[in-house]
Amino acid sequence: MRESDRAYGVLREQIIDWQLLPGTILTEVEQSSRLGISRTPMREALSRLIADGLVVKLSGRGMVVTDISADDVRELFVLRRLLEEQAVRTAAAAPDRARFALLEKELAKAAAQKSDDEKDWADYYRLVSEFDEAVDELLNNSYLAAAVRSLRTHAARVRRLARTNLPRLRQSAAEHLVIVKAILDGDGELAAHATHIHLHHALQHVLAASQSRERTTT
Repeated sequence: MRESDRAYGVLREQIIDWQLLPGTILTEVEQSSRLGISRTPMREALSRLIADGLVVKLSGRGMVVTDISADDVRELFVLRRLLEEQAVRTAAAAPDRARFALLEKELAKAAAQKSDDEKDWADYYRLVSEFDEAVDELLNNSYLAAAVRSLRTHAARVRRLARTNLPRLRQSAAEHLVIVKAILDGDGELAAHATHIHLHHALQHVLAASQSRERTTT
């Protein structure tokens, strides 16, 4: 793996996982030293993060991890509804939906998860990523696929705000299970409707979590 790819992957995950918080200043020198790579590949990695919208370059301050405001979240979810509802319709109409059968079993276990230990929910984020990948594989529209993928990074970052609300994670797993079952049944409209409901609940939770975070940081 190239050094720039490794640096990009590490920093991207740390931003998405809220290890690098909004407002964190990222300099080539400091991050190169921290990750043990030279400045040129680090510069490439930071440029990719800027293109992703995870980092912004500010005059006189270097590069800073971007914040996510309530308005940002609302705008993101407007696009998610438009694109993801169409994406699951397309997936439900695809001839080969076998991958969703395994996801159905694993999501059923997650929805029935009784543990209140956050560590026991680590696999749920993996399942959501696998669900996204399974849908993406069935998209037969390159423009739709590219647009959906461009939202994944920000959606994942926002999704991690749910980590401290285990009841919401259980509800989210159950909602994903309904979507998967609809796709397996080839019912695109039901899959789209279930996605709409899931995103509505997710938006309400994220806005509440965002407001709580703002209160604790002011």
